[in-house]
Amino acid sequence: MLDRLTELRQWVTDRVGRFEAIVPASEDASFRRYFRIIYRDRTLIVMDAPPALEPLGSWLRVRAMLELGGIHVPRLVHAEPGLGFVVMEDLGSETYETARVKGASPDRLFEQAWETLVRIQKVDVPGDWPGYDHARLIDEMELFWTWLVERHLGLEVDAGIRRRFESAMETLAGRALTQPRVFVHRDYHSRNLLVTPERSPGVIDFQDALYGPVSYDAVSLLRDCYIDWPEPDLVRWLGEYHARARERGVPVPPVEHWSADFDWMGIQRHLKASGIFARLWHRDGKPGYLPEIPRTLGYVVRVAESYPELRALGAWIEGQVLPATHEARSGADR
Repeated sequence: MLDRLTELRQWVTDRVGRFEAIVPASEDASFRRYFRIIYRDRTLIVMDAPPALEPLGSWLRVRAMLELGGIHVPRLVHAEPGLGFVVMEDLGSETYETARVKGASPDRLFEQAWETLVRIQKVDVPGDWPGYDHARLIDEMELFWTWLVERHLGLEVDAGIRRRFESAMETLAGRALTQPRVFVHRDYHSRNLLVTPERSPGVIDFQDALYGPVSYDAVSLLRDCYIDWPEPDLVRWLGEYHARARERGVPVPPVEHWSADFDWMGIQRHLKASGIFARLWHRDGKPGYLPEIPRTLGYVVRVAESYPELRALGAWIEGQVLPATHEARSGADR
């Protein structure tokens, strides 16, 4: 990696010019790394995406699609996919997460986020663009079982619980596939939205975008794995998004179906996310996401109580998985 950083430094010098300093810019849940390049009169961001691990094709294609749709994504300065290097505009480091800590108005943040989300959902999707299907939805939920339940917690689970989990997965996947489909960012949350002086928010980490359920990105933002938003505000913001989406021609279902679609999509996403957080530790050596697992599974427990088909799943997570998660965290802290 040291040799690669040396290569990156030389590449930036050759393509953009000599700089004064290079410093880490942000962490990422992938194998990508980001650095801030400091010049006397400006800063830029350089992304290091090792081609064998993080090919740049999707990032470049999605960035162009979003830019064409009027979404504020980083302006491209130079890209060399064969090396896995990209130099781009620096949109700053104030995320929605840090802005909230500083006391920014959540209502203003969400007003801007909804406008941007509607634009994303109206992006023209090429005919060859990959989409969510039954297999992908199931594979994502299996991350919860493989990486969190078995690998991280080592829970002994009887065949009856496994059958109920499989039944719940089928139900969740089926419900997701009945939703209208739009362009989906897939990680539209507080760490990937940047507060910018103009055209806020800036949108990053979009390379995994798919064609999929219309409620997906709204769930990502409102039931954020990194922030607990007050439930009354959440309900109000969800209604505001729904009204704006309907007005702008996004194919959201009638409001009487919308809340349930949102809830069911959230459970699918949060099962996946909790598994990914465990995988980041055991496969990639990144423990920083483990503290987010209790919040993420807490959403599943609370929502499942409202739906008879999901109550058994929620009760098992509340009774066995969450206590084991807390115990594992306490053991790691000692």
